[in-house]
Amino acid sequence: MNPDTHAARQAVAWRAGGRVSDAWFIERIARRAQAEWLNKDGPGPEALVRALVDRAAAAGRVPVLVAYFIPHRDCGDYSAGGARDAAHYRAWIDAFAKGLGTRAAYVIVEPDAVAQQIAGCEAADASERYGLLAHAVARLKQQPGAKVYLDAGNASWIPQEERLVEPLRLAGIARADGFALNVSNYRTTKESREYGHRVARALGGGKHFVVDTSRNGSGAYTGADKPWCNPPGRALGIPPTTRTGDPAVDAYLWVKRPGESDGTCRGGPTAGTWWPEYALGLAHRARNT
Repeated sequence: MNPDTHAARQAVAWRAGGRVSDAWFIERIARRAQAEWLNKDGPGPEALVRALVDRAAAAGRVPVLVAYFIPHRDCGDYSAGGARDAAHYRAWIDAFAKGLGTRAAYVIVEPDAVAQQIAGCEAADASERYGLLAHAVARLKQQPGAKVYLDAGNASWIPQEERLVEPLRLAGIARADGFALNVSNYRTTKESREYGHRVARALGGGKHFVVDTSRNGSGAYTGADKPWCNPPGRALGIPPTTRTGDPAVDAYLWVKRPGESDGTCRGGPTAGTWWPEYALGLAHRARNT
């Protein structure tokens, strides 16, 4: 168990406060490997990335890191932010890559950036965005231990997989180890796997992918109003593993950290903020973790 996660600290606090059963359920989250999101500016991510990969290596683990700093991030929605311009982003990615050194890591490149551009993001220039993503993939792949996956949305966002082909190519998929699916979403593992195979075929075959299974245990919410944003009744999914039983699926990962809000919808706090009661619901409904 990583003692530094919100879930781990919540379990300790609830156990100390007498909420023993709730603490046990939250430990269903706390004891699983979860991604570390790099999404802030400051002096640059080099030192933070180095600390994360060194700590993981010392524990005999391979970390999952998320680069989430593209300009016009989330197209100004709940997770708005990112680099102020293209030069800022390139420098930030260069620092991220330096922090990796020769350590092993899974790196997910910019959740939502490609699919959101296809769906329509007027704030971002498509040519610039795809160029920045291609730079990120190429720079990260210079690090010998990095396995790099370019985010490709989810099975319901761009259902016509052929629409992803040219954007993914412009964004550097050829140099990536593969693509990532279902990050921060709720589509089932089966649906995501089938969609991933279709995307891989559309790209010409041979590309592998990873699937975020952190919150897809109950599948997608069928309500019409923002089904991706803190939907009710969801559950933890398959625990993180590289034993997927599918040679094209490199791993099932918990990329979105279960219990962190999708945004200020359905009574949730700001995006990325720990929401203990929502986390408890995910854990209560889990069947395989």
